[in-house]
Amino acid sequence: MLGYGHGDTVLGMEGRWIDNLNPFELTERDGKWYGRGVVDNKGQHSINLAALEAVLQARGKLGFNAKYLIEMGEETGSPGLAKLAREHGDLLAADVLIGSDGPRLHRERPDISLGTRGALNFDLSIEAREGGHHSGNWGGLLSDPGIELAHAISSITGPTGQIRISEWVPAELPVNVRRVLAGVEPGGDPGTPAIDRDWGEAGLTPAERVFGWCSFSVLAYTCGTPEAPVNAIPPRAWARCQLRFVVGIDPEDIIPALRRHLKRHGFGKVKVEPSRESFFKASRLDPDHPWVKFVAASLERTGGQAPTIIPNAGGSLPNDIFSETLGLPTIWIPHSYGGCSQHAPNEHVPKALMREALELMAGLYFDIGEGKHPGKRR
Repeated sequence: MLGYGHGDTVLGMEGRWIDNLNPFELTERDGKWYGRGVVDNKGQHSINLAALEAVLQARGKLGFNAKYLIEMGEETGSPGLAKLAREHGDLLAADVLIGSDGPRLHRERPDISLGTRGALNFDLSIEAREGGHHSGNWGGLLSDPGIELAHAISSITGPTGQIRISEWVPAELPVNVRRVLAGVEPGGDPGTPAIDRDWGEAGLTPAERVFGWCSFSVLAYTCGTPEAPVNAIPPRAWARCQLRFVVGIDPEDIIPALRRHLKRHGFGKVKVEPSRESFFKASRLDPDHPWVKFVAASLERTGGQAPTIIPNAGGSLPNDIFSETLGLPTIWIPHSYGGCSQHAPNEHVPKALMREALELMAGLYFDIGEGKHPGKRR
């Protein structure tokens, strides 16, 4: 078994936590552990390592070979990890990857995720001219890059988020993906936002939209000087955007397809450039794979309830490196929940959830050590 975790985190955001908590000190409050990384990702891989230790204490041996990889660059796209896998794949050879990251769909029920959506961040900008010009003297005579860029962005999706670039959406939702998502309802836990049910691709359930389809987001937009607006037509407008995409989308064609779309719709002035931030490919293990059935049965035996099967998480991880470069079936078992404030002030995890996760993982590792798993070599 190959395990995975990452030790890097996002910025601490000091001064914005409740009661001015130090994000880099572990603090217990009201049955929760607070601190940067308690769920993303130090707490999660620490649970898995502690579960391995529990099996060793109970049995005296694991009953299987275990390797663990912890990297320090996941939050910036895992630079170097793909190269490591290509050049030293023998060091990472295994029968299965079992990792933990991200939140559960619902706090009270465990999940199994079989991959991740891909993610590509990119910048859209219009450089209209040198310097701003008085809006009274030049309004109506000079193009406004803020307006032009807004219209360019609005051509990418419908008014309620339906993507209008055909190369950015899959041809269809696979039958087995639709099957495992039947009855799955995202949201509803305390601390999570209410779902906007009229947002996104029409004809899909909320679960299908986030786990089976693609989504486009505008992460930031600037025009002029927002902190001190003046009566001038600005020379420039800029937006940082993101596409989350699923298996079936060609990642090499995302930017070219956008450029073709903008040119076709009369927005040739818009410059499109990939950002230097994270890029992950999409990946998805077949929901009918034997390892999925084995892990689901183990978690149900230990926890008393069947886990939710998620074909691929809505977020992104370097899963494709394990699934494609190393050729491993990939199983992700998250140990957090939607209201954990991941990537925000007040990141936390309930102690009870951590205890339950430790029990589930110890049970899974114990079952793997029994030797009846799908990866057993004979």
